[in-house]
Amino acid sequence: MTKILIVDDSSFARNRLRIIFERAGHEVVGVAENGEQAMDLYTTLHPEVVTLDYLMAGKKGDEVLMDIMQHDPDARVIMVSGSGDQTVQDKALSSGAKLFIDKYNGQTEFLNAIDQVMKA
Repeated sequence: MTKILIVDDSSFARNRLRIIFERAGHEVVGVAENGEQAMDLYTTLHPEVVTLDYLMAGKKGDEVLMDIMQHDPDARVIMVSGSGDQTVQDKALSSGAKLFIDKYNGQTEFLNAIDQVMKA
């Protein structure tokens, strides 16, 4: 069981990921709808993995990623985005994200991503 923090400004996306992870036996320790909440929850809850939306209102996911990595260089962050932009993906990975996954992927891809970053 992995302790996961979900960060996304879409309530639909947050709920969808929560259901996927909890049905697979993972523990969703927190959900955040913006970057400020994400950092508060990260520092308080110490999740093993963070799923982080790239494009959010207010502080963007790449900024939140940099904040998390400054706080914890060993953080396991999976950047999630509906954008297929290679530049966005490259920036996220070079900034410390362990994986970049398409927001519209299915359950199997999200669960495989959790397994992959936990084994790394």
